[in-house]
Amino acid sequence: MSDSDHQSPPPVAYLNEEFLESSQARPIRILSEYLEPAARLRHYKVRDTIVFFGSARSVSPEEAAKLKEEVEAKIKQTAALTAELESERRRADQLLRLARYYDDAMELARRITEWSKGLTTGRHFIICSGGSGGMMEAANRGASVARGKTIGLNIMLPFEQKINPYVSREFIFNFHYFFMRKLWFAQLAKALIVFPGGFGTMDELWEMLTLLQTGKLAHRNLILIYGRSYWDEVLNWRAMVRWGTISKQEYALLQFADTVDEAFERVRTGLEKYHMKLDTDWRD
Repeated sequence: MSDSDHQSPPPVAYLNEEFLESSQARPIRILSEYLEPAARLRHYKVRDTIVFFGSARSVSPEEAAKLKEEVEAKIKQTAALTAELESERRRADQLLRLARYYDDAMELARRITEWSKGLTTGRHFIICSGGSGGMMEAANRGASVARGKTIGLNIMLPFEQKINPYVSREFIFNFHYFFMRKLWFAQLAKALIVFPGGFGTMDELWEMLTLLQTGKLAHRNLILIYGRSYWDEVLNWRAMVRWGTISKQEYALLQFADTVDEAFERVRTGLEKYHMKLDTDWRD
């Protein structure tokens, strides 16, 4: 009897890792990134999320202040202010400026979570973020401080992107495909709160605005832009109206806030007005 007669049979197709990682199996991988989160979220009866977008590069006020102190101490010990130290100082100042928004995101998430936990309507709104650091960490951290569950929709990148420690273990999701991650940001969201951020935040914001503009997101779902001093410097919203690329009605889809109190009231009011009735099915 030859050795080949004793070889183990090949794995069934759905256990064949080489095939599952091939280009031919891409539709299966895409479908898995919809079905597995759907099954898990249904299992835990998650129906409503409040999504926080914002920069992954921000840090807490404590970290920013510590970095600033370290940079100033280095400068004090150096006879001349080098270009490298000047760059470090500039970065420390930027982080201090952004740190205010980290604090605000954390406090807003905490307040929304505490309010949601007190509801008796059967609805519960869970804080959801991209699961990484910065403003995302702040949102998950605020919900955690309020002893609420919190979701992290992480994206797998060529460089390491760590999941922050405040995401509830059962709600850690890892995605390969950006578009499937965006789908899950939109699928259950009843409000989207956009803190200062860079390319990734802008990408997510425009995606959600386009969905809202075209009716793919319900108009009763809130998009709240937080921090006008940042956003008005980055984007001239009203210029789009003046140029006719959006209408006044489309501009009115946006809401703005500069304080936690203002943001919380806008979110609470919108949720109480449109999202207290308990539906039987998820939105398609």
